Amino acid sequence: MQNLLTNRKKRTLKSLIIAILIPEAVGLLSGLISGSASREQYEILLQPPFAPPPSVFPIIWPILYLLMGIASWLVWRHCPDENQRALRLYAVQLAVNFLWPIFFFNLQMRLFAFLWLCLLVVLILLMIRAFGRCSRTAALLMLPYLLWSCFALYLNLGIWLLNG
Repeated sequence: MQNLLTNRKKRTLKSLIIAILIPEAVGLLSGLISGSASREQYEILLQPPFAPPPSVFPIIWPILYLLMGIASWLVWRHCPDENQRALRLYAVQLAVNFLWPIFFFNLQMRLFAFLWLCLLVVLILLMIRAFGRCSRTAALLMLPYLLWSCFALYLNLGIWLLNG
């Protein structure tokens, strides 16, 4: 009996780690693709008021990806029969999130990136609602991501307006 419980705990921990590594890997890969160009561009672009220094982003994003991973794991674990739609929304928003820095920094499509970010915010809202049906905690864990994405909308729009 003890061995069965130990194996269950190991599987639970392993699934949680995988759930956290997925968004962290997506963020890392996106950062690698946008590369140093993102930091260099951000520093030379005219910024709207309240724009944080570039050093804030590598701190905030891993925390948000951690929260995303935990939330997705809670949905996967606590709602096995109803989690398909919620986890599909999660995967789609993660893909949209992955592409934003490429549009903004690599391709310098600032207006398109703003519209893409609007899509991301809508997807996050839909995902929070779907997560909430499975786990209130999972939905709450996504709120910092929603707030940061709304702030990113403001920054993206401000940068586009100030830099043409």
